[in-house]
Amino acid sequence: MKAKPVDHAEAASKFIQATHHVEFHDKRLWDLRQKRDRESEDIPEWEQLRVLASGIKEHTLTHLADYLEQFERNATANGMVVHWARDAAEHNQLVHEIMAAHGATVLVKSKSMLTDECEMRPFLERRGIEVVETDLGERIQQLDDEPPSHIVVPAVHKLRGDVAEVFGKTIGTNPDNHEVPYLAESQRQHTRPYYLSPRAAGMTGANFAIAETGSFVVCTNEGNADLSANIPALHIASIGIEKLIPKVEHLGVFIRMLSRSALGSPITQITSHFRAPRPGTEMHVVLVDNGRSERLGMDDFWTSLKCIRCGACMNTCPVYRRSGGLSYGATYSGPIGVIIDPTFNLRKYSALPYASTMNGSCTSVCPVKINIHEQIYTWRKVIAERRQLPMVKKEAMRVAGRILGSPRLYRAAVQAAAAGLDYLPRFMIYNPFNAWGKQRELPATPPSTFRQWYLKNRKGGKNDGGRP
Repeated sequence: MKAKPVDHAEAASKFIQATHHVEFHDKRLWDLRQKRDRESEDIPEWEQLRVLASGIKEHTLTHLADYLEQFERNATANGMVVHWARDAAEHNQLVHEIMAAHGATVLVKSKSMLTDECEMRPFLERRGIEVVETDLGERIQQLDDEPPSHIVVPAVHKLRGDVAEVFGKTIGTNPDNHEVPYLAESQRQHTRPYYLSPRAAGMTGANFAIAETGSFVVCTNEGNADLSANIPALHIASIGIEKLIPKVEHLGVFIRMLSRSALGSPITQITSHFRAPRPGTEMHVVLVDNGRSERLGMDDFWTSLKCIRCGACMNTCPVYRRSGGLSYGATYSGPIGVIIDPTFNLRKYSALPYASTMNGSCTSVCPVKINIHEQIYTWRKVIAERRQLPMVKKEAMRVAGRILGSPRLYRAAVQAAAAGLDYLPRFMIYNPFNAWGKQRELPATPPSTFRQWYLKNRKGGKNDGGRP
């Protein structure tokens, strides 16, 4: 059965209707962008760090097989058990088998976009395992039965009142108490007993995995990952194969850039290094492909694998800030999602590359210099070539191409549009069938076009060779 294409515009329109949420969402994310700018401006070598980070990632990805083997060899020597998963199904089955072998029926896990990508939680829950998200934002989304809407701040689209309502319905807090300390402490007290269950296993993701040492690093601000990794006797780490870097000395480059790009803070509160299991415990690492090798072979899109999941491109994107992450219908939203998601399913996510103004801000803030806006443009070409465009858009682009390709037709169309806007009834533009007019108000038409002004005011007049 073919997946139904995501209608980003329709989903975004629902988010836009909640004006208070849109205003908060836009303001909050732009604040993160501004903090990122202040932090980066305080580091004179920031642009050199971006170049270095991009180069390290490019080298690693072009030698990925070698570094994966080195990581496995060193991690195994450290006492970890390394598994390989070709896809989401294999990853989920491996996690279930590891837990079943240890009699674990509760999984306390820290934030991991990879496990969301693999849809691990519903897989395990269908098999009788209770999965508890311990990151505050992820837990809010889990209790509200929603996926995360942002790579770094999963519940950024929610107001405090929304969280109070969710907690009131699910964990029995006072729904009228919207104070952040009260809500955070309530979630903490509700979650802590799960860590202490004798049948609990812990799970983390990884921000970086180091081939040289066979170790991995998890960056958090809440400490929940350390609890997940260190209290249960079984620690499982799900790691995408693109998270590899060659050496410990390279880690400093990325640590300096990650939190500054994500939250505008110098460093995360906790940067945890995991190298070996504690005495009497087990540590399992699942290295996951799930389409990454295939993407690595895509000439136009392989550099998207450089992404360090900071979310800076999302924080700066005007479309994401005003449409919300859930409108993308995928684990990865915003500009980075727009170029990653079609690699999983082109038909389902064919609308997403059009959820962009192509302003290039995403590329300018990316700490590893991924050419995001250029890849978005390339996806548009691919979608058109593979005939994945909706009929309405296809016809509109055909007509637009013909008009823009002819100076005479273009001039005539501009003059006709200007005259029409002055005299057409309002309902011709602002009606339920014209999505463009739903959130926009046309400005007054100017008294003349640029061409008319140019011919009148510049020397040469009509002797301009007929150029538009």
